[in-house]
Amino acid sequence: MTGNADDTILLAVTGWDPDVWQTEFAKAAPVRKLVLDADTAKDKIRYALVWKQRPGSLMDLPNLEVIFSLGAGVDHIFHDHQIPDVPIVRIVSPDLTMRMSEYVVWQVLDHHRLGLRYRQQQTQKVWHEDRRQPAAHEVTVGILGLGVLGRDAAQKLRNLGFRVSGWSRRLQTIEGVTSHFGKDGLKDFLKDVDIVVCLLPLTPETKGILSMSMFAQMKAEGPLGAPVLINAGRGGLQNEPDILAALDRGMLSAVTLDVFKTEPLPKGSPLWAHPQVVITPHAAASSSPQALVPEVIAQLESYERGEPLKNIVDKTAQY
Repeated sequence: MTGNADDTILLAVTGWDPDVWQTEFAKAAPVRKLVLDADTAKDKIRYALVWKQRPGSLMDLPNLEVIFSLGAGVDHIFHDHQIPDVPIVRIVSPDLTMRMSEYVVWQVLDHHRLGLRYRQQQTQKVWHEDRRQPAAHEVTVGILGLGVLGRDAAQKLRNLGFRVSGWSRRLQTIEGVTSHFGKDGLKDFLKDVDIVVCLLPLTPETKGILSMSMFAQMKAEGPLGAPVLINAGRGGLQNEPDILAALDRGMLSAVTLDVFKTEPLPKGSPLWAHPQVVITPHAAASSSPQALVPEVIAQLESYERGEPLKNIVDKTAQY
């Protein structure tokens, strides 16, 4: 263990129970001190572990060296306009990656195998056998965002037989996946997809990208009818009135939304009652302290051995 008794880590989270994180840190790294209040150890804090930290809570920490995001994304960090000029690190965990891929595969298969239709038929006690279901190889799943999560989901969908394409800001090469990139590539990507899975980070460039202007570029008809949208990225990526309008106009046949601009989703939102909307409560890839704490400790130890940090966030691009 490279840590020592003077190592202090700030846990700055809101909306989560800090006790479970403290318990896991005590198990994994008992020599390290974890604090919830920066004022108790300002001069000794070397690292900050954050999730939706209070604005300004990372200021005035003279020895802070690294900020770790405890979620899959980092947009929550940039809501604070008083972030110290130190490296920000994303946690890349096999557990998070697998959870997200499970969610994506679940929702893609549910739409592909007409899950919404059959659940509605069950509530109405209706039996229909005449609806043809396309084979996986007839359906193109497009993934917006080919980072660690998107790449893994793409490979698993491809293993199931789906045609898979992807779009990212820069060209990514994945065996068996048709890759598009940049603004020009987005048009080609959209015109061929039957199911769109959004795993993009939330940045100034991607805010509100899931809007009518995007839906209008999708093909009108495919093996599932109009395209399906699945958003497991961030709520700020979607224009919710546009999604409802696209559903009502037949531009989208169904949607799954795991994230929303306002969470919890207000009870008055028309999304709740729409028959072609599947809602999950930001549950696609929950951060597990048991899985993530060892990843953080491993990063700290390698950093203290003089090795470079992994998964450093580009502060300009904000991911």
